[in-house]
Amino acid sequence: MPRVAALQDAPVFLDRRATLERLLEWVERATDEGVELLACGETYLPGYPFWLSHTGAAAFDEPTQKEAYRRYLEAAVRLDGPEIRELEVVSRSSRIALVVGIAERGPGPASGSVFCSAVTIDPDRGVLAAHRKLMPTYEERLVWAPGDGHGLRVHTLCGLRVGVLNCWENWMPQARHALYGDGEELRVALWPGAVRNTVDITRFIALEGRVFVLSAGGLLAVDDVPDDFPLRDRLPVDRTWYHNGGSCVAAPDGRWLVEPVAQTKGLIVADIDPRLVSRERQNFDCTGHYSRPDVFDVRVDRRRRQSVTFLDEDALPE
Repeated sequence: MPRVAALQDAPVFLDRRATLERLLEWVERATDEGVELLACGETYLPGYPFWLSHTGAAAFDEPTQKEAYRRYLEAAVRLDGPEIRELEVVSRSSRIALVVGIAERGPGPASGSVFCSAVTIDPDRGVLAAHRKLMPTYEERLVWAPGDGHGLRVHTLCGLRVGVLNCWENWMPQARHALYGDGEELRVALWPGAVRNTVDITRFIALEGRVFVLSAGGLLAVDDVPDDFPLRDRLPVDRTWYHNGGSCVAAPDGRWLVEPVAQTKGLIVADIDPRLVSRERQNFDCTGHYSRPDVFDVRVDRRRRQSVTFLDEDALPE
């Protein structure tokens, strides 16, 4: 049976190099535990923009908010950058498939924007997908651009058909349906880190899709925020945690394999028996025998989108 795990830990906030090194240490530990697929939380590399809900981030043209955004943009990861290449190398050497939440700096015309992305890496094939969150949630729209359907694809990893969604897009019926319809057996759901986010939706997806669900949530304590972060003095300190984890695993019949884990650093590990998926679909298969394609027609545009396309004529010979 494939063994999967969620990494529940804090990033080295807005330090992509140090966060990557921390992640690589966890991959080594996961190897020792026989893990075949490892997932970490939403924008784990190099951190989730948690300050938005604590600092009046919607204030227009506010200098300190702009400086925080600049720091975030410059810390973001490029898909063609060294961090992704290094993750491919460690995936290959460890024989562990990776699903890594990153703050992605946009390419080309979008280089001034950040996407909330989930990068799927196979030990043999390298990067299979970079799914950009379809719709940033609420205050996230102050720092993240909306994604597209290019990453709404299921890939075979460690013998399982795996789909990936970021945080609240797991509540989007059409996005869930797209992955179910592409043959999903395991949903990897990435979260910034809160038990209240994972405790209901994880079992719901498992029951709706008759799939396994691995919810990976992160941690962030008050002391994890560096002193030089521009909005440090505006953050509330009447608590220990900004993100308290919530990583968990559910089976296709809705049972907990691992209930949500709070305020604990480590690997949340579960063994997956793919036969359970087929058994549970005997009475409900939402894109098969329990569907009505004559009534409902779901279409998914999986083309990569960008704001500018240059159509140049070939240069004439001089």
